[in-house]
Amino acid sequence: MLVSVENVAKSFGARTLFASASLRVGARDRIALVGANGSGKTTLLEIIAGEMTPDAGTVRYAKGTVIGYLRQEAIEMRAATVFEEVLSAASAVTTLEHRMAALEAELAEADPLDHERLLAEYGRLRERYELSGGYSVETEARKVLAGLGIRERDFGRPPSAFSGGQLMRVALAKMLLQQPDVLLMDEPTNHLDVESVVWLESFLRTYEGAVLMVSHDREFIAGFANKVAEIERGTLLTYVGDYQRYLAARDEALDQWRAAYDAQQREIAHMEAFVRRFRAKNTKARQAQERVRRLEKMERVPPPPAARASVRFRFPQPPRTGDEVVRMRDVRKAYGDLVVYDDLEMSLYRGDRVALVGPNGAGKSTFLRLVAGALRPDAGSVEYGAHVEVAYFAQNQLDSLDQRKTVLQELSDAAPSWSSEEARSLLGAFLFRGDEVDKQVSVLSGGERARLALAKLLVKPSPLLCLDEPTNHLDLASCEILESALSRFEGTLVLITHDRRLIRAVANKVVEIVDGAPTVYAGDFEYYEWKSARVAAMRGADTPTRHGDVGAAPEVGASSGEAEADTSFKSKERKRAEAEARNATYRLTRDAKERLEAVEGELEAAQALHDELVAKMADPLLFSDKDAFLKTMEEFNSSKARVERLVEQWEAASAEYDRALSGE
Repeated sequence: MLVSVENVAKSFGARTLFASASLRVGARDRIALVGANGSGKTTLLEIIAGEMTPDAGTVRYAKGTVIGYLRQEAIEMRAATVFEEVLSAASAVTTLEHRMAALEAELAEADPLDHERLLAEYGRLRERYELSGGYSVETEARKVLAGLGIRERDFGRPPSAFSGGQLMRVALAKMLLQQPDVLLMDEPTNHLDVESVVWLESFLRTYEGAVLMVSHDREFIAGFANKVAEIERGTLLTYVGDYQRYLAARDEALDQWRAAYDAQQREIAHMEAFVRRFRAKNTKARQAQERVRRLEKMERVPPPPAARASVRFRFPQPPRTGDEVVRMRDVRKAYGDLVVYDDLEMSLYRGDRVALVGPNGAGKSTFLRLVAGALRPDAGSVEYGAHVEVAYFAQNQLDSLDQRKTVLQELSDAAPSWSSEEARSLLGAFLFRGDEVDKQVSVLSGGERARLALAKLLVKPSPLLCLDEPTNHLDLASCEILESALSRFEGTLVLITHDRRLIRAVANKVVEIVDGAPTVYAGDFEYYEWKSARVAAMRGADTPTRHGDVGAAPEVGASSGEAEADTSFKSKERKRAEAEARNATYRLTRDAKERLEAVEGELEAAQALHDELVAKMADPLLFSDKDAFLKTMEEFNSSKARVERLVEQWEAASAEYDRALSGE
């Protein structure tokens, strides 16, 4: 074990975050640390990193273990450029490089008698440099920075020229280049775009060290975690397996807990009733006393936690608008010499649920602010349709909450016509329960403030909702609540988020923005992923994959046909692109067929096992052996669930193969 957390406890005042918390982190572990906001996830990371002392318990490390900790807040950076800042993570390598350079200069001027000694020293340094990866460290630094969305043209800029979100990505790049034995990361995806999140997920799968991470990104957790550690009401439980297995195991454990608690409560009630009824009767007094002793010695099952929060509140719907909700005409927006948009043309229509995607710095937030009216264009116009009102949510708006008011007062002020019961019901849907509605805004955590701001937004939703990273600082339960609310929203939605599951759940249109050039994909996120890859293949690996001029945003959709190749391409380049497109189509068909055949094989084997178990359960002798029956039932339920999963996978693979054959 690299790290062993043993019976750790931590409290702040009268509030206990966790007690007797134990966790083992082994080499190559990929552990997602989850729990409600305020449950103590960040505190546990700080204890493991050695930055906070527990009230009780110990944290042990294997000899020589190096811990790397990425906080939620940006770290001060002192290097002249961001590239030098990232390289400083490999200080041992850069020190060796400096000493080698000094020796090279000394060798050039040294007396011949000193050459042998200096060459021997240079050889030793060079060997150490090679073993430390010195010749690849700059290449690796460039690869990591690019993967996290830092453009190469910005490598030479000073850290002071970057935003807080960009500096967090630089800090993450430093951490990944350092390659500690154990990576501790607190919400690393908050400041990443979708492409960078996908890159990081892929990087972590092959990372040679261990990873312990706090994240609310459900698809990201599902993509990298092989264990899930959950802090629930002061208890830390570890589930072995991926995120889906954790969800199933957690629900099963809670069901068993509730069943055991209910059974014991019935037994206690029965014995207490017997004692009350027969304690005074001589003929039953001894039996009553025996039950009293049993009650006193009984080890009580603690009450299980309440059922997980689910949205039971019916969110109000916005007024109906005209068909065209917003139109952008000849829009230009620049920051100094940096032109973000020029002659931008686009319309959004009632019922559009648009996800804005693309690399950081491409212009997504500027586009959203222009649509929301939070930013005025330098030229052109942004016009709204009939009965359109706009609501805009961004992280910096959390500061606009009144610090002096309570949660309930803040929401009630936003909906003066609502009764207290209605307001409490909505707040309950956003996990403010009981006395929590009387908390002052000034004492709320970042996640609690985000939930309150979102609740205010939905208490009387505007027909046009513009949301910029609404899941940042939310826990997993809150993300599910927001997803459910937005899925029911009947107005028009424009959304920026790195949470791919949220995009999949709500978006019916994707606008990809690259260097200020938007491309519209008239379909959901799966359609965008497939279509954008196909368009890129048709354009050829060495040709531009996006429109270089902004103008009217091109639309890629089922009825629009394939994107036309740039008319300026030379004939030779066009032929190469067409050949590559044919090869790409063949690969898509071949890969889809292989996936379909693989699933069919698994499904056939699973169905055969399922049929065997059905036949076995038809044997009357099975019911005479309790242990054998229970074991068979467990195998049957597992087999049934596996067959159902494989049928779903087979249907998806069949549809994918059909699309590949038809060339869609």
